[in-house]
Amino acid sequence: MLSKPATLLLGIINEEPRNAYEITKMLAYMNIKWWFNIADSTVYTTLKNLEKRGLIEGSIERVGNMPDRTIYSLTEKGKNALKETIRNSILQFNYDTNIFTIAAFIMDILETEEKKELLEKRLNILQSYLAGISKQDNEAWKQEVSAFHVANVKRMIDIVNAEISGTKRLLSVFEE
Repeated sequence: MLSKPATLLLGIINEEPRNAYEITKMLAYMNIKWWFNIADSTVYTTLKNLEKRGLIEGSIERVGNMPDRTIYSLTEKGKNALKETIRNSILQFNYDTNIFTIAAFIMDILETEEKKELLEKRLNILQSYLAGISKQDNEAWKQEVSAFHVANVKRMIDIVNAEISGTKRLLSVFEE
């Protein structure tokens, strides 16, 4: 599975081949820093690593008197790795919700029916997870553990409920 920065950058490049500077500007425009802090240096390093791994390829472009710039595009290997990472990211739950958020932003690389099927599976996974963790939240258990432990489990339940709500919102796109 790809890292979060790699997934995000491959998703952006999949939309349209871009150079590193354009990618950093796109990230700024999307206000990514408010939910996933990715430094410009990480963008450049990740692009070089993706190119070494054969997931993207760079082609040199010259525009007027400007310095040469490298435009990156996805290779077939990169497209397959991106799709697999998106699939895995949708079907797993993690309290670090950034990977799902990234996957949701770029899941248009998948066919419509597959997106819907994956989101429905995610909803089932989340509902099962909620049922399991909610079993812990009972009066007898609350008497045995600290107030912080109780508060933390309730916080975890809140996060799962938010993920359920968000997944339902994404599924509602298919009803329109």
